[in-house]
Amino acid sequence: MKTVNDFNFENKKALIRVDFNVPLNKELEVTDTTRIKAAKATIIKVLEDGGSCVLMSHLGRPNGKEDKFSLQHIVDDIESVVGVEVKFVSDCIGEKAMEAVSKMRPGELIVLENLRFYKEEKAGDKNFAEQLSKLGDIYVNDAFGTAHRAHASTSVIAQFFPENKCFGLLLASEIENIGKVLTHSEKPVTAIIGGAKVSSKITIIENILDKIDHLIIGGGMAFTFIKAQGGSIGNSLVEDDKQELALSILKQAKEKNVAVHLPVDAIVADDFSEEANTDIIAIDTIPDGWMGLDVGPKTNMLFSEVILQSKTILWNGPVGVFEMEKFSKGTISLGNAIAEATKNGTFSLVGGGDSVAAVKQFNLSDKVSYVSTGGGAMLEMLEGKTLPGIEAMLK
Repeated sequence: MKTVNDFNFENKKALIRVDFNVPLNKELEVTDTTRIKAAKATIIKVLEDGGSCVLMSHLGRPNGKEDKFSLQHIVDDIESVVGVEVKFVSDCIGEKAMEAVSKMRPGELIVLENLRFYKEEKAGDKNFAEQLSKLGDIYVNDAFGTAHRAHASTSVIAQFFPENKCFGLLLASEIENIGKVLTHSEKPVTAIIGGAKVSSKITIIENILDKIDHLIIGGGMAFTFIKAQGGSIGNSLVEDDKQELALSILKQAKEKNVAVHLPVDAIVADDFSEEANTDIIAIDTIPDGWMGLDVGPKTNMLFSEVILQSKTILWNGPVGVFEMEKFSKGTISLGNAIAEATKNGTFSLVGGGDSVAAVKQFNLSDKVSYVSTGGGAMLEMLEGKTLPGIEAMLK
């Protein structure tokens, strides 16, 4: 697996696919620069070698050319994060782009316009990929967030750089850290799978059962397991058509000697709101009219105990409605236990939109081993799928 560290970029133009699909507010200001910061090390390596960088990315889901999705809105943020002047080009292929790139000098940084202004990007159009390929000498893929998409700029383009292609430092780091959980993990290994639905996590659970010792299940999906085992869950979230699947997962886990840990108590509410009346109750005795919105104190102790004995931890999904302060205690307790285990030498990987949001919200980002930047891409890797953006680089 070649990375930018295997190349010298002196007098070379690096065409770098970054994932700058960052959140913008109504004033079109960037509200979170995490993804820009994640690409900084790769950009700096190229510039310090004496090369120049041509950055390409998508932003949002535009329908044709829409100003609110222009990458021009994030140029100032790229400048302040990277510390280098950024030139913006209002197209990503064609004369404008070619002319801007031909005038580049070592040490310069160009940002091309949103790739998805062209429908050919998502279609994986070979001709579009070839036009993009003319804008650099060496192709660098550093966009983990889109590695699971077979788009022109992430997988098709690689064929035009048979010898001159490599992974950026972020993408290489993502592959390495997810590999630490999937293939090089130190036992005992614990996977914490939360979130609303069993159906969205089933493939992950089935793929990792052979690799883990403990499976902690929390969040809304836990109620499908509790109900499947005959528990009363009141008005809690449930997938009635997935109860047999839940029982099948429990059976598979038992056969593979994986200990499954379900919540034993819950913080229940009579309404889905901060103002609701609440109570703490055994999770399988929730009365009608009440719903579980967080795990209870006994569960927090149980989960923490398992986590503190683990040597490798994967956390994907919260265990309660952490966006509401009233129902955030379970997720905070879980995060703190993972942070403590990490401090004691455990490897912890956090990934998936909601878990990453929780880790940021509760200031735990620096207290875990690795926070993955790509929700969908990470989930597909955990499901055992080969990602097109990675596969194309290894050919």
